[in-house]
Amino acid sequence: MEKKQSNPMEWLNQMVGEPYYLSHSLAFFSYFIVRSSASHVLSPHITHILFYREIQAILAFSMLIAYKMVREETWEAFIADTLFFGKIFLVALTLIMDYHLTLWYIVLFSVIYVLTQQPAYQELGTSSKLTPLQLEALLTEGNTSRFWLVEFRASFSSGCRRASRCFPELSITYIRKQNLSFGMVDIGLFPNAAEKFGISPGGSMGQLPTYILFENATEVTRFPEFNFEAKPTPPITKRLLCRHFELDRHLLEYVNGK
Repeated sequence: MEKKQSNPMEWLNQMVGEPYYLSHSLAFFSYFIVRSSASHVLSPHITHILFYREIQAILAFSMLIAYKMVREETWEAFIADTLFFGKIFLVALTLIMDYHLTLWYIVLFSVIYVLTQQPAYQELGTSSKLTPLQLEALLTEGNTSRFWLVEFRASFSSGCRRASRCFPELSITYIRKQNLSFGMVDIGLFPNAAEKFGISPGGSMGQLPTYILFENATEVTRFPEFNFEAKPTPPITKRLLCRHFELDRHLLEYVNGK
């Protein structure tokens, strides 16, 4: 998993300032309070079982996190999966104590899901935020880049939030002003762009984020493809985008003057 080094204070500020992280932190911390209180009312047999189940949960959770740390490419996806697994183990442990407590946590996590959402990566790299009109003007002007790789995204899409780091970091590596430029269009702000570029923004056929490579105002290729429903769409990673759009080849052609 490729990650940039972050200032610990920035992470602390985000944990406290972002409702998504703060609410999850309080929910998980509440288990220790409940656990401490329950130890006085649970029978020794139940307490013994709960203790061993907690050890098993910690070991299983650690193995899953280690696996995800290797497989995931962005912090956003890693954190989302970590919290998901944490909720599963927390619900399983509370079932041993009292199913009423389990229902309470299910309701709590449901409320958190409805009221908050995971913040997306905020940096733009060397990509530009564009309106549909700006994108159309850039594609049709002859003095701009030959290739434009454009990400169509929306803040309401969990897939966009999980992959929000990929595109900005990819743009830093492959930006070449006269050959390849990067842009982002927010479908949430400009829903008409979805119809214009043939993107399904929601439902079971949702195609966000969608990446389209233009050459001299003509679409060359996109990801996911129009027939993406025929097979599951793999998670968005920098490696996948680089391979699909052949960015290394474009970079070599630019360096060699082709």
